[in-house]
This record gives sequence, C-alpha cells and structure tokens, in this order.
Amino acid sequence: MSIDPLLQPFQLKHLTLRNRIIVTSHEPAYPEDGMPKDRYLRYTVERAKGGVALTMTAGSAAVSKDSPPVFNNLLAYKDEIVPWVKRMTDAVHAEGAAIMIQLTHLGRRTRWDKGDWLPVVAPSHHREAAHRAFPKKIEDWDIERIIKDFADAAERMKAGGMDGVELEAYGHLIDQFISPVTNELDGPYGGSLDNRMRFAFDVLGAIRKRVGSDFILGLRYTADERLHGGTDRAEGLEISRRLKESGLIDYLNVVRGHIDTDPGLTDLIPIQGMASAPHLELAGEIRAATNFPTFHAARIPDVATARHAIASGLVDMIGMTRAHMTDPHIVRKIMEKREEQIRPCVGANYCLDRIYQGGLAFCIHNAATGREETMPHQIPKAEIRKKVVIVGTGPAGMEAARVCAERGHEVIVFEAADKPGGQIRLTAQSPRRKEMISIIDWRMAECERLGVTFRFNTWAEAEIITAENPDVVIIATGGLPHTEVLASGNDLVVSSWDIISGDVKPGTNVLVYDDAGDNAGLQAAEIIAATGAKVEIMTPDRSFAPEVMAMNLVPYMRSLQKLDTVFTVTYRLEAVEKAGNALVATVGSDYGGVAKRQSFDQIVVNHGTIPLDDLYFELKPLSSNLGEVSYEQLIEGEAQTVLRNQSGAFQLFRIGDAVASRNTHAAIYDGLRISKDI
Repeated sequence: MSIDPLLQPFQLKHLTLRNRIIVTSHEPAYPEDGMPKDRYLRYTVERAKGGVALTMTAGSAAVSKDSPPVFNNLLAYKDEIVPWVKRMTDAVHAEGAAIMIQLTHLGRRTRWDKGDWLPVVAPSHHREAAHRAFPKKIEDWDIERIIKDFADAAERMKAGGMDGVELEAYGHLIDQFISPVTNELDGPYGGSLDNRMRFAFDVLGAIRKRVGSDFILGLRYTADERLHGGTDRAEGLEISRRLKESGLIDYLNVVRGHIDTDPGLTDLIPIQGMASAPHLELAGEIRAATNFPTFHAARIPDVATARHAIASGLVDMIGMTRAHMTDPHIVRKIMEKREEQIRPCVGANYCLDRIYQGGLAFCIHNAATGREETMPHQIPKAEIRKKVVIVGTGPAGMEAARVCAERGHEVIVFEAADKPGGQIRLTAQSPRRKEMISIIDWRMAECERLGVTFRFNTWAEAEIITAENPDVVIIATGGLPHTEVLASGNDLVVSSWDIISGDVKPGTNVLVYDDAGDNAGLQAAEIIAATGAKVEIMTPDRSFAPEVMAMNLVPYMRSLQKLDTVFTVTYRLEAVEKAGNALVATVGSDYGGVAKRQSFDQIVVNHGTIPLDDLYFELKPLSSNLGEVSYEQLIEGEAQTVLRNQSGAFQLFRIGDAVASRNTHAAIYDGLRISKDI
C-alpha cells in the first residue's frame, strides 16, 4: 500500500474512489450532434486508463432546450443520449475509474440565436456581458418546467450508467438565483437567502426523488463571487452549510469568483503567469467549516500542489483537469515513480480559449489530446530501426526528435543556436509567459533519456546532412520575421522579435503595427510601454490580437491599459518614410476613404514569419519522396509511403513554421503525426 496521500482511496457514500485525483467537469467541445460519440469516448477513456479516480464529463450538459450550448456541449435533454452515455460509462468503468456528468441550465449565460431560438431566461433582465443576451425574467411555469428538465436529465444519466451527476451552479441559472446581483425576483424565489436558494433545493430535491439514494449528487458553486453586491465569503460559508444540512447532496465542489466577463473567468480559472491554486485556501476553509466531502479544481498544475492539497486536509479530492489534457497518464506515472516524466501543463490555456471561439479544445503541447482516434499518447516501437536527422530545435523539431526516439530510432538533431527552443525561447523571455519554456525543457529531458544526439552551434548544410547517411530527414528550421509588407519604407521598420529579443532598444513614441494578431505583437508592445514610451497598437482587423483569444488577452489588457496604450482597429499601415528624426506613417483602411499621416520615432511590424526553407529545397531533389506528403495518410494517421524518386537516399519532410507561419500547437502536431509512423 502506497503512503502517498494522492494514492489513498476515498469513500464517497457507497462509491470507492481509487485515489484522490479527479478530472473535473469540462466541455472539450467534442460532441457530435450533441452526443458523446467516438472522439469524446476515446478522450474520456484515455484519462481512465491513465489511472484517474473519477472523471467528469461535460462542462456542462444542457438539460433544457432554452439552454442552448454556446459551444458544442452535450444535450442531456434528448433521450437518444442514453445509449451513447452507456457506451462511455461502460468503457470508463472497465478501466477502473468512476464517471460522473455535469448538468446545467445556462440561464442568461447563452444566446437567444442558438439552438431553437428560444428566449434566454434568468431571474432578472440583466444581460451577461460575455454572451450578450438580454434575458426574459423567468416566470413560474419556466421554473416548474426547468426543475422537471433537471430531474429528467439526471434520470437519463443514471440509465446511462453514470455514478452520479454534478450540477453546475456558478455563473449558470442556479447561481443566478442565489446571487443577489442577478436575482430581482420577489418571493418565493427572490429576496432573502432562503428564497434565493429555493430554486437550487427544488432542483436537487426533484433529482434526488427521481434517482434515489444510491446515486452520487454534487454541486459546483462559488463560495465568494468577488463581485460588488454578490455572494461574499461569509454568505458563501452559510450557503455551504445549508447545502450540507439539506441532506440532498454528497459533496461540495468549491470555486471562487464570477464568470460573466473575460477578466472574471480568467481570475476564476487562472492561466500562466497567474498564481497556482489561488482558491485552494477557501476550499479548505469550507471543508473545515462543514466537515463534508469537498472537491476543488482551479489551476492545480502539478503533482506537488495536488499532494499538498490532500496531505494538508484542505480537500478530499483534487482536480487536475487541464493538467490531464496535457498528460492523461499522471496517476500512472506517480504510481510507477516516474513523476519526472509527466508532461507539464504550462497554463497556456489554448484548450479553453479555443472552445470560447467555437473550436475544439486542444492542449498547446499534447497534440494527441482530443485526437485519440488517430494520435497516440504512448508511442509504439518501430519494427525497423532507422537513422533520423532533424534540423531545428523549436517545438516542431523537438517533438519530432522525442517521437522518433520513442520509436527506437537513432536520432541526430542539428541546431544553429547554443540551446534549444526556437520561438518558444523568445516567448518565454516575458516573465508572465516563462512557463512556456517547459514545452522545450520537458522534450529536452525526454530526448536525453532516450539517447538523442544534439549538435548545437552547428549550421546544417546539405553536405553535413547527407554525410550522416540518414533514412529520414526532417526540416524544422522555423521562420524569420516577415516585415516586407509595406508599399515603401520596409527598411525603416523593426520586427516584434527585434524588440522581444532586446536586439533593438524601444523608442519613445512607437507604433506597433500588428497584422498577425498573435502574442508577439502584444508582447513587444508591453515591453515598449513598460519603458514609459507612448505606444499605439494598430491593426487592419476589426479586433486586435484575435489569435491571442479571450482569457490570454486579459493579462495583456491589465498591463497595457495601465500604461495608457492606444488601441486602433480597422486601419492599415501602407508606407513609412523618414522626415528628419521622425518616421512618417501613411495610414489607410480596407474600408476605403481614409488617407492620413502620423509621426513616430519607431515603427514595429508584427506580420508572422517567412519560412527558413533553403536547406529543404537543397535536399528536395535528393529525397525519395521529393518532399511530398500524402495528406490522406497524414490525416488518417498512417505512415507516409510516397515514392517519387527511386534513386532518392532518404525521405524528406518539413514541419512547423518551416512550412508556413502558424502556432506552437500546429508545430507540435506536425512533429507528432509525421514522426509517429516512421
């Protein structure tokens, strides 16, 4: 029996959980037609295989038609979901894990123009800033209908084999009743705390009556909204006591904060550069006050933090949800005393930010997550050992090196710099984004463990590569900043990289022209503004930095707004000319009718990268596939078999920004899917 606090079982009513680590409810936006089909199944089961005690699906499944998902959620109001749920629960149980699902009615946290175009309902007419819908004030018949919908949905989940259901309160309809900020009803559902909690208890009571006592029922709620006029810490403790004393639920799942704005959401679910486990102390206070099973998750990124949470008695079960998107086998590695091999969550929040823009949730540096049907988390050994030469140690090259080494190949990596990292090393120079370097450091440690040979400070030329007599060559040389975007004056501008690297000193009156919309533009602007310089960020788009996305944008805005940065959208920098010591910018607009001139002492252009691909084209005629990639085989996760040159000495591939300017996840995905079948 292990003495590790994380590996101790926990008895939750009739359910024995095999350890103390859970994956809390979250919606990766993988449903198809509102159902948990193959992608969802494989994703969920992988975490069960990895040893987690309890995995919760859906964040959250909709119980009513007037709670339409604003991203691709499960539809728990449909009877057809039951067999899909049963298939998933059976598969998770077969791996020894428990499984629950989170149910919700979104209330005002949705839109009226989704789903069946039904009015949004809430206990007031106040709009939620994040989703913008003005709600209808809920009526008595709405309340009756929704309570029944919750009970119906819970009954479906029990029929589908779930071990229990959790209700999502914070920010959703249940919390909209509880919070005095969002509840403007008269009695019996508005006014006093008794009345404001009545809806929650009516829902819980209806569910418990329907599913019986042998079914786990929990609530995820905020014990402190951190919002003027909202539920405060003292009332949160009282709510916690009342929930326990109701006898209707089996555990509390505690968070702190509010999610009606991007900054509020980001404080509740912190990202990189923000404190780890910022709400753990409050969860511990509630557990101590109630002496009731308490769960918690909010930026618990590493095993040490999780172990502290359990060993200190702060909570009974600790959630490592984003961490399990990065590495689904955390528990197995703890059990096998391989913690140093756990792929670290770097808090980049690519997963959450993507779903809020209507995409699937993907981990920034585990490209197999959400792609379990075609991409492996555990790399199988190759039947034939080959010699693989890789050029470049950015995220694409390092992933290719790791995967090829796991395959058992001899791997040699050339890098012109004295250390690995590529653009990641540049990104990590920002104190707030320093965790990004773990993407490289973890791969470097894995490559060293697997015996990869690195040749740093070496400019790889065709002759050097061919002298190795490789079977496969992978070009991962990345790109260089693309600043040749103006009609004239390209020689007068500097790149965002110049500023971030420190190669160019910031000016005092600076235009940052961002036509890429990624982190580099904002990172450069932040560096310049921090010197006290006057900074204007200009973009031809209708919004700035769209590639950064909502939650990652929050820390930039908090910094840049304090520094009086000016944000200008829908204007295009067309040309630059020198006038004495000043640079005069000619500014137009894609919408037409604009022609103005502005003076600065420095102009920074952020326009992505141009591939550094000379070596690739030198090697191309020497290769057996002439550099061609079969997209069909690539998409299906199959080995590349293109043969276009019978006399070619090696297969040749290029990946990452050596192909085109993209992002870190794309580079790592390239490295994985090209290399996993070599």
